[in-house]
Amino acid sequence: MAETAMTSREFNHDVSAAKRAAAHGPVVITDRGRPSHVLLTVEDWRALTGARTGLAQALRMRPDAEDVEFHPPRAPLAEREVDL
Repeated sequence: MAETAMTSREFNHDVSAAKRAAAHGPVVITDRGRPSHVLLTVEDWRALTGARTGLAQALRMRPDAEDVEFHPPRAPLAEREVDL
């Protein structure tokens, strides 16, 4: 995986180049010569974080999400005494 560096000015002038470079590895964006941000593809970010798609996120990604009926059962809650 190749790492690419670009200045924030280069990034602002050519975002498409940064996105193309991110397809081959992380793009380190520098500000005044110091690394400030890293651009990754979503796949690389998910691999690093171990992020999994949750139910709410999966439904948001569906174009017909408003038509999906979802009625989860209520969780039983036990009563308990209140200690004031």
